[in-house]
Parts: sequence; C-alpha cells; structure tokens
Amino acid sequence: MNIPASLKYTSDHEWIRIEGEYAFVGITDFAQGELGDIVYVEIETEGEELSSGDVFGTVEAVKTVSDLFMPLSGTIEEVNSDLEATPETVNEDPYEKGWMIKIKMSDASELDGLLSADDYKSVTTG
Repeated sequence: MNIPASLKYTSDHEWIRIEGEYAFVGITDFAQGELGDIVYVEIETEGEELSSGDVFGTVEAVKTVSDLFMPLSGTIEEVNSDLEATPETVNEDPYEKGWMIKIKMSDASELDGLLSADDYKSVTTG
C-alpha cells in the first residue's frame, strides 16, 4: 500500500497535498483498492464554499457508491475534469493524475487536525 509521507490524510481515506494557500484532494491508494474499479466520479460543487466534513461529491465503483468529504474548509476552485472521461485514473494513479479537487483553504489551522502518513497507516491496519 502506497502512503506518501509528503501528504496529509483523513480517517475517511482522503489525501491532501498543500501548495501554498491551496489544497489538492483525492482518495488514497487504500480507498481505491477497497472500492475496486472506479467507474464514475461525480463532483458538482466547483465554485462552492464548503466546511470541513461536508460532502463534496461521490465516487462510484463496481461494488458501491461512496461520498467524498471535505478535509478542510474552503472554496472548491477546480475539479479534475479528466476524471469525467477516465475515472479509472483514480485507480491507476490516485496521488498524482487522480486528484479530484483543488480547494482554496479558508482556515489553514485545520491542517493541524489531519493525519500524518504514519497516523494514517495505523488507521488502515487497525
């Protein structure tokens, strides 16, 4: 299981990459593996300001549909439009090409509540 040390994580299996005042968000390698083949990513919240914990979209796999949760409060500045045509990118490259949203953070102090790679590893291994 791939858990890059440079990222932050949530117990809901989202990863967060910080670039200045922006945060890129996607689902972890563990999550995509648990979901199986991803067939559809639906995110219709571009331009909206959401709070941490709010649902920003859904990911549909062959087995199930799962909600996607905001790891940080902020405005969704961009949605990865490539996922509309090729949702399987989330399975193939969850941490780079499979990113889902770009958030302009409204409260950087919320970063303190996210998990490190080691903390997330303990969540996935019980």
